[in-house]
Amino acid sequence: MKQAPPYPSGHKLLEGKTVLVTAAAGTGIGNAVARRCAVEGSKAMVIADIHERRLAEAAEGIERDTGLRPGTVVCDVTREEDVQRMFAYAIEHMGHVDVLMNNAGLGGHARIREMTDEQWLKVIDVSLNGCFRPLRAALNHMVPRGTGAIVNNASVLGWRAQEGQAHYAAAKAGVMALTRCAAIEAAEESSVRVNCVAPTLAKHPFLEKVTPPGLLEELEKKEAFGRGAEPFEVANVMVFLASDLASYMTGETISVSSQRA
Repeated sequence: MKQAPPYPSGHKLLEGKTVLVTAAAGTGIGNAVARRCAVEGSKAMVIADIHERRLAEAAEGIERDTGLRPGTVVCDVTREEDVQRMFAYAIEHMGHVDVLMNNAGLGGHARIREMTDEQWLKVIDVSLNGCFRPLRAALNHMVPRGTGAIVNNASVLGWRAQEGQAHYAAAKAGVMALTRCAAIEAAEESSVRVNCVAPTLAKHPFLEKVTPPGLLEELEKKEAFGRGAEPFEVANVMVFLASDLASYMTGETISVSSQRA
């Protein structure tokens, strides 16, 4: 197994930008991308999570490690009123939103024949609808301003077949399609860009809680480097897509993986 690289230093890729990180910013990729945005020079940030304690701890940790204290807002992305309140707070706190890191996602493991409607709908509502609602709010804010960048979080399972993941795979394939359509619509009226990352296995404690024992270790062995991605390795690509270095990219889904089907 190859070791993960050291955490990279900042290059001011988001210098002067205001950033909103949605959904589970207190853990995993959401927390990693919030930290990365701070390291890359974001002048103001708001982070959102459904768990108030986790959110407060994340804000304290980001401030301690980067010097930037993000604003916080508790938000359930399955509730439109929460999403509207999140954006209202972000605009009040920062003046406007330059970058949306749209990070909603909920997994699980169930074979189709045993999967209940409740299991299916819960994953779809968080992982697809919970991406759509903040995306819509961001477009309504950014398009009239003429500028902005949105980065959605999908998964390689939007392309790959994996047993027990039909609901999650369908949701994340939907996020990819949503990204393409949103990008075309936004480009007709503005310079707003909408892109997407499709991470492979990114290990973090929350993922371990919702994955059957032994499965993560089995999946890691199939990765090209023999390990899962560190969350910051996914965050690095999200920051690139949000930055001016990706100024001609829109509607794209970038795989952060070895692409072993």
